[in-house]
Amino acid sequence: MSSLKRVQIGDFIDVLTDYHSNGSYKTLKDNVTLLPVKDYAIMIRTLNFERNDFSDDLIYVDKSAYEHLVKSKVYPNDILTNKIANPGSIYIMPDLHYPVTCGMNLFLIRFSPTVNQRYMYYCMKNSEEYIKSFAHGTTTKTITKEEVRSIDLLIHTDINEQNKIEHLLSSIDRKIEINQHINDNLQHQLKLLYDYWFTQFDFPDKNGKPYRASGGTLVWNEQLKREIPQYWSIGTVSDCVEKISTGLNPRDNFVLGNGSIRYITVKNLTTTGSLDFSGCDMIDEEARTIVHRRSDISVGDILFASIAPLGRCYLIQQEPTDWDINESVFSIRSKTDKITPEYLYLFFQSDSFIQKATNTSTGSIFKGIRINTLLDTKMIIPELQVCRSFTSAIKPLLAEINNNSAETARLTALRDWLLPMLMNGQATISD
Repeated sequence: MSSLKRVQIGDFIDVLTDYHSNGSYKTLKDNVTLLPVKDYAIMIRTLNFERNDFSDDLIYVDKSAYEHLVKSKVYPNDILTNKIANPGSIYIMPDLHYPVTCGMNLFLIRFSPTVNQRYMYYCMKNSEEYIKSFAHGTTTKTITKEEVRSIDLLIHTDINEQNKIEHLLSSIDRKIEINQHINDNLQHQLKLLYDYWFTQFDFPDKNGKPYRASGGTLVWNEQLKREIPQYWSIGTVSDCVEKISTGLNPRDNFVLGNGSIRYITVKNLTTTGSLDFSGCDMIDEEARTIVHRRSDISVGDILFASIAPLGRCYLIQQEPTDWDINESVFSIRSKTDKITPEYLYLFFQSDSFIQKATNTSTGSIFKGIRINTLLDTKMIIPELQVCRSFTSAIKPLLAEINNNSAETARLTALRDWLLPMLMNGQATISD
């Protein structure tokens, strides 16, 4: 029988610190410079956790700054929580195999050995909405160290019980992480194949040999200022798109939080070509009907994150029966008599497109690309048969990504169902 006790977490915290614990504002300004290029250590930020992206759009500090920030070095399994900007959101630090320091808007929490650190993370995550209720302020909500220490949580008093719960939930999370790594590698292979076929122009010719390397005919294109294969053309995205739409902003349309339909936003689109369903808002069937009249998503459509960082896309391969999209996500349907969805999907993830689209992004707070700007973007339009051959070549990779994503969705749902059951004692783990 599980023994549960309500405690104040401050009684078990060994370390509660942040960036500003390392000195005055002047001292920090004199000793710490944020760097946009790779250097000695990563400064971890809220957006890395929100996007579940620890490889792109990183900020760094040099070794001297990292050593100056000695009080806020971050290690794997450290718990972090927002001080401002959605204060009380709970994260756990993955192992990046790289020195990490704490971002300016985060608290770092490290518990004593008398409790299981990851168990305490799951416990706090289960009570995240309660923790967020501590936030105060009229314009900018914030939470203080004292308020963090005063948080009351119901915990298992037996460390062995904590260890068993943590082991089960961590096993699920590790499998999710493995799937994400596999999909990351598969997505990398897809981009390499796209580059080989459509940037280097070494797609298989009629004899199965690399077109360009085997002397395939190239012709000069004045618009691109480069040679492209004979019979290929230049157009715009609008030439290749049958329909582009978005979902709805829930404001004034319906209420989030109820129902079993997952409501996809840009934060759920990943750089690995999959959907991350964790942290999804939920809507009911009635709201989904309202959304779907506008979004009209179906198999073969491409979901496109319109907000930076660009390049986050998802190719729908199975009918979406239990999710839909909000207004921040474009749904793009290709003209299949011009190109294949798979070609357009990888075009949107190509380095050349991302660079052009980023340069034309607008917005004061969240930079992004507008529909008309996207549609006016120039692109190479290969012969349709080459696109179809490319689709056939990459289908096994896309199928594996889709299978891994489906398993991840099931595991995420299982973990999210188990978490409150285990934490409130409704479910126990037998030996």
